[in-house]
Order: sequence, then C-alpha cells, then structure tokens
Amino acid sequence: MGWLSRRDARMMLVDDRTHEVVATRVELATTRRARRVGLLGRDHFDPDAALVLAPCLAVHTAFMRFPIDIAFVDRHGRAVRLVHRLRPWRVALAPRAYAAIELPAGALTQHEVGVGDRLALVTLD
Repeated sequence: MGWLSRRDARMMLVDDRTHEVVATRVELATTRRARRVGLLGRDHFDPDAALVLAPCLAVHTAFMRFPIDIAFVDRHGRAVRLVHRLRPWRVALAPRAYAAIELPAGALTQHEVGVGDRLALVTLD
C-alpha cells in the first residue's frame, strides 16, 4: 500500500519515466462512498487535476457530462492499461489493476504517459 501511503497530504502526480508533472491537484477516493461518487455531478474536470480510485479495476462513466482519460495502475503505480477519451455511458476495466487514475480527456496524450510508466504520487507538504 506504499503507493497511497500519505492520504492526508496534498499531492501531485508525476510520470517517473519523463519526470513530467501530470497533475498538480490529486484527489484520493479510497472509501467505498468516495469511489462510488467519483466525478459524478461535476460539470468539468480541471486540466491540472486527477482523481485516484483505489482499489479499482473498472470505471463507468454513466451520468457523467464529459469524457475522461484513465490510467489503470498496479500497486506500485505502474500503468497496466490506458484508456483515452472515454465518453459518457461507457465502461473500462483492467483486471490486473489496483487503482484507476481519472484525468481530463487528452491528459495522457499531452503528458506522453505510456503503458509501463510509473505514475508517482509526490507529496507537496
């Protein structure tokens, strides 16, 4: 569980391969309720934000108002599957994943995140 060890700290998401900051504002959804709510009810997703759902091997976009990118990662934060621009009313899954990182549509391409990259949560406090 080391990848999500500091749940109370402000964090950013960094791609270890490129050393690029992927998101400067990371929100954790590690309770059943937080994972169930996810991004529902939001009108947009800030371009510098990410939502980490853990544990999570599948994501749905029912009732969502915008497309998202998803990086499914293992327990060490290594990307095992990437989903680009998942539109509302769709489902994505990755049986080998431990967590799903939801990002604004286009973020994975913009930051050149690839399968196998380790996405590190870096504390800012």
